Amino acid sequence: MTSIPNVFRPVADPQIIENAYTPDQHARMLDVVRRNGPWSLILAQHFKSPEEVIATTSGLIPEGFTPTWDMFLSPVFRGYFGRASTMLYPEIEDCFFNTKFLDLVRNYWGAAYATPENMLFNIQGPCGGSRNPHVDATRFRGVSMDNSPIWLMNMMVKCGLFTHWQAKKAQVITWYYKGQVGGGFNYWPHGPQAAPQQVKAPMWGRAVVVENEMMFHTAEANGPAALRRPAGLTIASMMEADPDQPAGWRITTDGQVIQHVPEEEFRFLVHWGADIYMDYAELKRGLDHTDDITHEQVFDMLIADLRARGETFEVPSDPMTDQRFIGLLTRVYDPGTPSMFPPEPEDVLAA
Repeated sequence: MTSIPNVFRPVADPQIIENAYTPDQHARMLDVVRRNGPWSLILAQHFKSPEEVIATTSGLIPEGFTPTWDMFLSPVFRGYFGRASTMLYPEIEDCFFNTKFLDLVRNYWGAAYATPENMLFNIQGPCGGSRNPHVDATRFRGVSMDNSPIWLMNMMVKCGLFTHWQAKKAQVITWYYKGQVGGGFNYWPHGPQAAPQQVKAPMWGRAVVVENEMMFHTAEANGPAALRRPAGLTIASMMEADPDQPAGWRITTDGQVIQHVPEEEFRFLVHWGADIYMDYAELKRGLDHTDDITHEQVFDMLIADLRARGETFEVPSDPMTDQRFIGLLTRVYDPGTPSMFPPEPEDVLAA
C-alpha cells in the first residue's frame, strides 16, 4: 500500500523574472481577449459539481453536508490562447513558441527537451483571496485534460500511486495589474504546512517560472473589498470587454450587467505551460505512447488501494462522476491544506 504524500513541493523554488513579454506582445494578447469574449468562469469550465471542486482543493466534506456552487464562486474568468501544442490565434504565435520561455523551463528542470503545451489566461476585476489553495492539474501518459476531469488528475497526484506515469511540467506565469490593493501571488514552495511566500505588486510583466502541479498556490485578494463579490454572480456569469468604456470590462449574468470593471482594477494573468523531458528516451516514450495508462487501470488501482486501506464502499458504475466516490477519494487521499496564510492586503494597509 502506497503512503500518501504529506508534502507537495515543486522540483525547484519558483524563479521570479521581470518583463516576461514585450509591451507589443502584451498589447496583442490583450487585444485577442477583448475581441473574442465573453469568457466564462474557471469553475464553469472545469467542474461538473461542487464535490469535484473540493476534490481539487483538498477540502473535506463533513458527514451529511451538501456543498453548493455558492461556496466556491469567485469572479475569475478563463480562456485559452493555445492547447495541445497548437496556437489558436496566429497573431500571437510568437508568445507561444517562445524561445526565452523554453530556455527558462529547461534550465529550471535541468532537462534536455521542452515543448509548449498550453497557454491560457485568467481575467478578473476586484476579487477576494482564496482560502482554498490548490495545485494545478498535471498530465499523465494516457490521462490528460483532453480526456479526463481536473479532479481526477489532481487525485492521481495526491494518492502517490501514479508517479511512474506522471508528466514533468513547468510554467511561466505572468501578471498585469495596475490596482493599488493586493493582486499578488501566494504560494507554498516548501509544502502546505510550511510558511507561505508571496510575489507582491507591482505586477506589470512580473512572472514566475514554476512547477504549479506540485505546489499549493492561490491569488492574493485585489481591489476594493466591497467590490470583490459582485451581486448576482452565478456559475453562468461571463466577462467581456465593456463596449461603453474603451479600456474597461464588464461582468454579466444571463445578459444583465452586474459589474463594470475599470482598467485600473483589471487583473490579467497569462499562464504558459510546457512539457519537460529529461532526455531523449523519456521524450520517445511519451511520443510513442508505449507506456500510457488507461482510465480503467487508474480506477482499478485506486479501488485496490482503498480496499487495502480497509475502506468499505460500493464500486460505482461511473466513477468519473459519482459524487459519493469522489468524496471517498477526497477523504482518504487528502494531503492536508496550507495552515498558514499571509494577511489580506487590506489588513496590511490598515496596520
